[in-house]
Amino acid sequence: MSDSITYYAIVTHRGSRERPAGVLRRTRLESGGRRDEAFTRDLSWERSSALASAELGDLQNEFVEITEEEAERIVARIRADVTGTEGA
Repeated sequence: MSDSITYYAIVTHRGSRERPAGVLRRTRLESGGRRDEAFTRDLSWERSSALASAELGDLQNEFVEITEEEAERIVARIRADVTGTEGA
């Protein structure tokens, strides 16, 4: 068995699934653990407790499961927003 990754769009009160605030990925590790990371404006994946907090009742953000392709588009948009370039 190998690690598996599930992606989520981070939807805030100002965003939508079509234009989410960000993207988070949950990696289920072969060892049985898990690691949650959000793609940040530093253009890197960094650990995040946001999804775990939502599962415990924090309703600040909504997390909508998305495909890897959708996640890649969100990452490309964030990169373009941060760098001021089109596409990725």
